Amino acid sequence: ELSKKSPPVRLFAPSGTENAYFARFGWTGNGATLPTDKTVWTPDGTKLTPTKPVTLSWTNPEGQRFDIKLSIDEHYMISAEQRFTNAAGVPTANVAPFGIISRKGKPKEATKGGSIFTQIHIGPIGVFNGEPNYDWGYDQVAEAPGNKVSFDSTGGWNGMTDKYWLAALIPDQKVPVKAEFRSEGGYNWANVRNAQLTAVAAGQSASQTSRLFAGAKEFEELRTYTKKLGIPYLDYSIDWGWFWFIAIPFLTILLWLFDLVGNFGVAIIALTIIVRIFMFPVAQKQFASMAGMRAVQPKMKVLQERYKDDKPKLQQEMMKLYQEEKINPLAGCLPILLQIPIFFALYKILMLTVEMRHQPFALWLKDLSAPDPLTPVNLFGLLPFDPPTFLAIGILPILLGITMWLMQKLNPPPMDEVQKQVFAIMPWFLMFIMAPFAAGLQLYWVVSNIISIGQQKWLYSKHPILKEQMAKEEAEKKKAKA
Repeated sequence: ELSKKSPPVRLFAPSGTENAYFARFGWTGNGATLPTDKTVWTPDGTKLTPTKPVTLSWTNPEGQRFDIKLSIDEHYMISAEQRFTNAAGVPTANVAPFGIISRKGKPKEATKGGSIFTQIHIGPIGVFNGEPNYDWGYDQVAEAPGNKVSFDSTGGWNGMTDKYWLAALIPDQKVPVKAEFRSEGGYNWANVRNAQLTAVAAGQSASQTSRLFAGAKEFEELRTYTKKLGIPYLDYSIDWGWFWFIAIPFLTILLWLFDLVGNFGVAIIALTIIVRIFMFPVAQKQFASMAGMRAVQPKMKVLQERYKDDKPKLQQEMMKLYQEEKINPLAGCLPILLQIPIFFALYKILMLTVEMRHQPFALWLKDLSAPDPLTPVNLFGLLPFDPPTFLAIGILPILLGITMWLMQKLNPPPMDEVQKQVFAIMPWFLMFIMAPFAAGLQLYWVVSNIISIGQQKWLYSKHPILKEQMAKEEAEKKKAKA
């Protein structure tokens, strides 16, 4: 929580606790008494730190020794070197290391299919044979044959992801492994084991190093692990969606801006300005199309009156008018289509980035990852009650609705009456839809709308004929109402 007295986020919890969520390393095989989850290990130290590893040791009744050397870095990447030493005079043992993540239940935000309503993947996740896999949710695994899903892979990783946090088992990237998601009795598991056993003769040893990541999905840190340790697509534990090729560069720019200005809200505004500058040529084409449509509206109205009882003829005459005026009515759609991937990419990064979590902007906006908390429904907090989510419309969603309405006022109204009605309610509909979303996303949209309004005003000032046309349309509306 935001309070300075709020305890740290606890990702893992021991077996047997209410929210048990943990990982362990072990061995499978034959020819040896293997350690279990009840085995009592002997540590060579009392505290694991980034500068001091700890080795856990256990010797079975046959004198065969098992060691797990654990080390950890400052970002919660744990390395586990698992060593098996066969005792002298004992027959050959066949062993293979494994890792397992166990979770009791599932997070509240997870739903069937592994996503919450914002299309953020929550649940089992992994990379197998170089391909990220977001196909399985907790409930889907529980409904699979045998309550499990298996994968054969060389390298890769598997685990479980929350919105901001990740637990991932990362085997030796050169070793063929068998990975599995499993669900049974209210517990969920992700595990990885070597596909083949290693034969260890008497007096010999075998060791292998694997890793466990258990921490925040900070983009730069995850990408560093991918580059330095060769862990494929660890940064794709952040589910970028279809437009990853736009989202990743934009997040890189956003984090650079945040480092530069020190305020995430200001960084979002700066990114919005950069995006709008980048999209300016596209917006100009869209405006030119709308301007052309607005200029010929008087002629279109004449045609509508003349052929109101002959729809096919009206369509023919309108197409003829478009050709004469050199107007493409669909030209304004292409820029909108080009903007959709950009919006959804920005939507993803502003909903998913843990770097924005608990980041303030200004005034009442103390956490840009949470919805705008200030709502007129309870007189901005003066009345002692919290309105239901669908009514808790903050200042930013209200501004979003108003700015969208102002943008529509600058555009030519649709000719179709049904479209006109849909467009009329759209700003207020989106105001309610966007209310539960992160304030950072709301801020982006409001600023983008304001820039669009200013841009349209400027473009209209460059076309006085269109300005006169707008004034004439307003006068006609007032006259019709009178």
